[in-house]
Amino acid sequence: MVDTENSIYISDKAKDKVSKLMEDAGVGNDPSYFLRVGVVGGGCSGLSYKLDFDNEVKPMDLVFEDKGVKIVTDLKSFLYLVNTELDFSDGLNGKGFYFDNPNASRSCGCGESFSV
Repeated sequence: MVDTENSIYISDKAKDKVSKLMEDAGVGNDPSYFLRVGVVGGGCSGLSYKLDFDNEVKPMDLVFEDKGVKIVTDLKSFLYLVNTELDFSDGLNGKGFYFDNPNASRSCGCGESFSV
């Protein structure tokens, strides 16, 4: 685990949704699985977020834990995700995961891409 003030966080609502999705995927009771977050090139603002379940930590990965959820990202993505919170909305204005990223200078209307 990385012990630092800079981290990646998850809201209670996102934690509940991640837990449910992991159960639905059949990996909810397997402690080797975690939430992998990342940043990839693309999207209408230049960079897009990526979420997935994984069970293999790579040599250049950083590992965090918030509210009992293990969150892993690669070092390059972390430079864009420092102090970002993963949240979940089920409201009328959009349903799904979104990132509250203090490093983004602007984001697109759909909230799936951003620029710094």
